[in-house]
Amino acid sequence: MGASLLEGEDGPAVLMNGAGRSPYVIVCEHAGNRLPKRLGTLGLAAADLERHIAWDIGAEKVSRLLARLIDAPLVLQRYSRLVYDCNRPPESPDAMPMVSEVTAIPGNRDLTPAEKLARTREIYRPFHAAIADLLDARACDGIATSLVSIHSFTPVYKGKPRSVELGILHDRDTRLSARLIKSFPNIDARFNEPYGPKDGVLHLLNLHAAPRGLQHAMIEIRNDLIAQERGQDEWAQRLSVPLSQAQTN
Repeated sequence: MGASLLEGEDGPAVLMNGAGRSPYVIVCEHAGNRLPKRLGTLGLAAADLERHIAWDIGAEKVSRLLARLIDAPLVLQRYSRLVYDCNRPPESPDAMPMVSEVTAIPGNRDLTPAEKLARTREIYRPFHAAIADLLDARACDGIATSLVSIHSFTPVYKGKPRSVELGILHDRDTRLSARLIKSFPNIDARFNEPYGPKDGVLHLLNLHAAPRGLQHAMIEIRNDLIAQERGQDEWAQRLSVPLSQAQTN
């Protein structure tokens, strides 16, 4: 084995409030834009690492606030999706993208199999192991669980504006998403927008929730609505209401 990718650094997955008793477990795959020191800047300018290509702007704060409001366990991925997108399996070209939207990622060009494996082993696997361990522990403890992933999306993608404000994403299991979308009558909320199953964005839910028979949904918030603290507070409160109500349904 070669040198550790994250040698001298903290681990990639952070588990918050693991003892939370809510029926919901919250995950945030794209919470951070941190890069391992060994990878430098991936050849990108500092400004690029603050853009949506590097992380889901505002999603971490919304996830933390929401978890606190409903007393839910929370698993966050702190490393940038440009290093490894933990909502993609290792065989996906988007797991370690050479281009994100229209921006080339020089540090992901010509990766060796060993370099890909190091990222998979030290970022992807520990994050998903933390989720699996948490769900298994709750199952053994007899705690009913639904899995919710929190994301944000850019209001302009490849030059095309997006008017949708909230996306509720699902694959075959629509139980939770069908209940949630009814709770936002005055918001432009849509099923499977701006992404859907055909885009490969439901890897995490299909990996952890579907095989266990857990109700689940992926929540996408347009990031201009949660880029600032006020919007993050508002959306955490908005999401907490239907999730709290759904606990008794």
